[in-house]
Amino acid sequence: MATTFYGQIGANKRNSFLLALLVVVLLGILGLFIGWAVTGDPRAALPSMVIAIGVGVVASLVSYYMGDAIVLTTSGAREVTAQEMPQLVNVVQELAVAASIPMPRVYLINDTAPNAFATGRDPQHASVAITTGLVQKLDREELQGVMAHELSHVRNYDIRFSLIVGVLVGSIALLADFFLRFTFWGGGRRGRRDSGGDAGNGIAVVIMIAAILLAILAPIASRLVQLAVSRQREYLADASGVELTRNPYGLERALAKITLDTEPLEVANRATQHLYFDNPIKAATGGSRGLFSTHPPALERINRLRELTGQPPVPNAAMVLDAAAQGVALRTPGPVAS
Repeated sequence: MATTFYGQIGANKRNSFLLALLVVVLLGILGLFIGWAVTGDPRAALPSMVIAIGVGVVASLVSYYMGDAIVLTTSGAREVTAQEMPQLVNVVQELAVAASIPMPRVYLINDTAPNAFATGRDPQHASVAITTGLVQKLDREELQGVMAHELSHVRNYDIRFSLIVGVLVGSIALLADFFLRFTFWGGGRRGRRDSGGDAGNGIAVVIMIAAILLAILAPIASRLVQLAVSRQREYLADASGVELTRNPYGLERALAKITLDTEPLEVANRATQHLYFDNPIKAATGGSRGLFSTHPPALERINRLRELTGQPPVPNAAMVLDAAAQGVALRTPGPVAS
């Protein structure tokens, strides 16, 4: 951890704003070219751009105030109390105190696949959702590691980033898809016919080609930026979680257990997979690898945790659990790096 955690949190807030601004600009440019290409009139480009940005902003506001409720409902999560899940609520309480954030609401997802996620717009309006499988398959130290990771997402404002930018990226994809379908069915021909003159037709063709290229590339580019930042935030949440617990070993074992558990999470989908502690549909997507992955590979996360205590990397996640089961020390005593 070359910089302080507080510096990383501040950078996260700034990067969230800049990335959201970048996606809004991309949305506006896409709207501008689509308006011009469809009508053949450059005067229609500005209203089209304004409408595109307006739709994105409205969608983001809806996501900002209602996104967490939508995610929790679609995930089949129900709120639980300390009377129902005393150990789970106690772990979340003690970590909220350590993170100096309000106690988030705790939800349970009735699914035996081990996983969890945090959502909300800020630490004052946050929730954590945990599957029954996570509670059943992890011991307290491992559960504490996962919850510290999720509360770090809350403290670092990653939850706000996930809600707002996810919707903006989705808006770009929807707008691009609408335009491509519109063009495929001949919707752009009228604009080209009405542009008038050979010069006008030539400009209309260039604008149409540019709009089609943007409609194809803009969703890919915005998604790649979103995923690249999302993967880095997973690493930051791991490190921030260790700062809260001062114990990387529980999180290390939890990562190993979860990544080796191939049971799919039934309620997860491509729209919500980036929220979870580990990719819940990794079996169908071939794991967390490549530019389009929502999470960094679990083994890389494990070995980064081992670096915090100066330990050598392990070649596979199973080695962590085998050594723990046999009581073999894969670690040497030493303080966690700060």
